[in-house]
Amino acid sequence: MDPTVYYQKIRATEATIADAYPVVVSVATADGGKGGVLTEVTREIAAKMIVEGEAALAGSAQTAAFRASLAAAKSAAGQAAAASKVQFSVLTTAELDKLKSAADSLKDPA
Repeated sequence: MDPTVYYQKIRATEATIADAYPVVVSVATADGGKGGVLTEVTREIAAKMIVEGEAALAGSAQTAAFRASLAAAKSAAGQAAAASKVQFSVLTTAELDKLKSAADSLKDPA
């Protein structure tokens, strides 16, 4: 393929893509490319992949589902990170004795 025609196709395809970061769905290729994988890429990379026959633009329903799954994964990762933080304090022996005596006085009000 003539490089001039190739890059003209890429620029023309890029001009038709509205989103700055579109979601593309991969196409199964003869060299082992796996089909059906959703990925968010830049407009330029999406145009290149479409021209080369490696991907197609995802539909609006696929895009919404993909972005919702990303948001859910980010939320789960944030919750896991927050849960893994352990807080502790170092107490002196005197402070520990005070806490023990305070706890004992709450148990035995008499």
